[in-house]
Amino acid sequence: MQFSAAQIAMMIDGKIEGNADIQVGFFGKIEEAVEGELTFLANPKYEEYLYSTAASIVIVNHSLELKQPVSATLIRVKDAYTAFATLLDKYQQIKNQQLTGIQQPAYVDATAKIGEQVFIGAFAYIGEKAIIGNRVKIYPSAYIGNRVTIGENSIIHPGVKIYHHCNIGNNVVIHSGTVIGSDGFGFAPQADGTYIKVPQIGNVVIEDNVEIGANTTIDRATIGSTLIKSGAKLDNLLQIAHNVEIGNNSVIAAQAGISGSTKIGNNVMIGGQAGVVGHLQIADGAKINAQSGVSKSIKNQNTSVTGSPAFEYTAALRSQAMIRSLPKLEKRIEELEKLVKELLTQKA
Repeated sequence: MQFSAAQIAMMIDGKIEGNADIQVGFFGKIEEAVEGELTFLANPKYEEYLYSTAASIVIVNHSLELKQPVSATLIRVKDAYTAFATLLDKYQQIKNQQLTGIQQPAYVDATAKIGEQVFIGAFAYIGEKAIIGNRVKIYPSAYIGNRVTIGENSIIHPGVKIYHHCNIGNNVVIHSGTVIGSDGFGFAPQADGTYIKVPQIGNVVIEDNVEIGANTTIDRATIGSTLIKSGAKLDNLLQIAHNVEIGNNSVIAAQAGISGSTKIGNNVMIGGQAGVVGHLQIADGAKINAQSGVSKSIKNQNTSVTGSPAFEYTAALRSQAMIRSLPKLEKRIEELEKLVKELLTQKA
C-alpha cells in the first residue's frame, strides 16, 4: 500500500514541509529507514539521524527547530509519537479490513451467530450459540467456546483460547497463547490433608478497548465475573486470578500476578514482576513499582509504592539509602566507642 505525504498529513492533521506528492509504502526506524519509508522523530537523542536518514517522510513536532537542511519531506504535528502511533493503527486497520471469510478447515457451530465482514482462520473452533460481532478477526487455531460473545472490531490472534460463557467487548485485541476463562484456583482443604475442587461457575468479562498480551491467563470467577474494564492494557505473561477487577485504563506490565478477588482501581500502573495479595483494594491512580510485593490495600489515590513488602515510594528510597549507609555508620560507632574508652582510661 502506498500513501502520499498529503494523504498522511490529512490523517494526522499535519503540516507538510517539502514534496506533498512523495509516497511511502512502509515504516522504518529513523536511523535505519530507506527511501520509500516513513519514520518519526520524538526523542531529541535521535535528532542527529534526521539530517542523515534516507527516509522519504519524517513526522516531527511543531516545536522542532532544524539545525541543518534535511532531504526528507517533513510532516509537522503537535505530538510526533502519538501521530506515528495513529498511523500505525490506521495501517493495521486497513490490513485487517482485507481479511474476510471463513478459511477451511474451520469449525463453526450451526447455532453460532456470525456478523458481517468477519474473518475466521483455518483450524479455528466456534462453539454453540457463540456470537461474533461485525468485522471481528479470529486467526487460525483460536478456540471460541460455547456462548462466548465477541464485540465488533475485536481481534483474536492465533492460538487464543476463550472458554465458555465469557464476554469480550468491542475493539478488544487478544494476543497469541492467551487463555480467557480457565478455572480459578479454588480448592477446599479437608481434614485428611486432601483438597476438594470448588467449581468455578462464573465467567470473564472484558470490556471495550482492552488489549491483552501473549500468554496471559485470566481465570473465570468462582461466582460472578472476573472483570477487565474499558481501556485496560495487559502485557504478556500475566496471571489474573478469579474474581479480580481491573479498572478503566489501568496498565500491568509483564510477569505480574494479581491474586483472587483483588480490586484494582482506575488508571493504576503496575510494574513487571509485581505481585498483589488477594482480597485487596488498590486505589485509583496508584503506581506499583516493578518487583514489588503488595500485601496491604492501597487506600489513598495516586499513591506510589515499592519494595517487598511494598510501602510508600519516597520513604522506601530513603530506607534504601540508609541501609547502604549502615557500614559507614557502623565504622563511625566503632571509632566513637574507641574514643570513649580512651577518654575513660585517661580519667581513671
